[in-house]
Amino acid sequence: MRKAIVLGGSRGIGKAASKSLSLIDDVVVYSYDSKQCDTGNIGHIQSLCDEHREVDILVLNTGGPPSKNFFDIKTEEWNKYHNQLFLGFCRLLQIIKVRDDGFVFLISSFNIKEPNPNLVLSNSYRIALVSVIKSLSKIMASRRVSFVNIAPGPIKTERLSSLVDDLDSFEKSLPMGYAANASEIGDFISSIVENNTKYLSGVTINFDGAAGNSLL
Repeated sequence: MRKAIVLGGSRGIGKAASKSLSLIDDVVVYSYDSKQCDTGNIGHIQSLCDEHREVDILVLNTGGPPSKNFFDIKTEEWNKYHNQLFLGFCRLLQIIKVRDDGFVFLISSFNIKEPNPNLVLSNSYRIALVSVIKSLSKIMASRRVSFVNIAPGPIKTERLSSLVDDLDSFEKSLPMGYAANASEIGDFISSIVENNTKYLSGVTINFDGAAGNSLL
């Protein structure tokens, strides 16, 4: 049996990923919410690593910071989200061994391509982690460990509801006329695993329903 660990698995994209992966016959899913494993708490990260020394599928997912003006961000907030969005994940990747032929999925944001000036905390640390994922895709390619960064756009989660005032009007303004359900991303992740799609490594997938304007 293959072992999957999903962080931020109690709601939204994490919950959808856990559900879809659990439908694969040879995969056992260990799903953690923020109380069980707060990625900003290095002690929590160490405890998770002590419990799981090896893994086959790792889904790196965590909630994002609130919308905030750059000049209003305090030092303690920089430190908090540095740990939550970057350092905690780096320590996890350093300690837990991803077995040969494994998969690592990072759930980031399409704002890494088109930064929202009010989400600078999220933009800064997510793009930093994407660079780590890209480097690891090369370092671990000889063991056929695939790294895929999924950059969601408008997905119907609590996060989106917190960022827009009128969800119905916002959805109507989107190119496809709706914000995707998190299950679309969950099913995408499970399809890569189930079909053993290995050559799709070191890439960023814009999962945004044509909402973004970035060429690449």
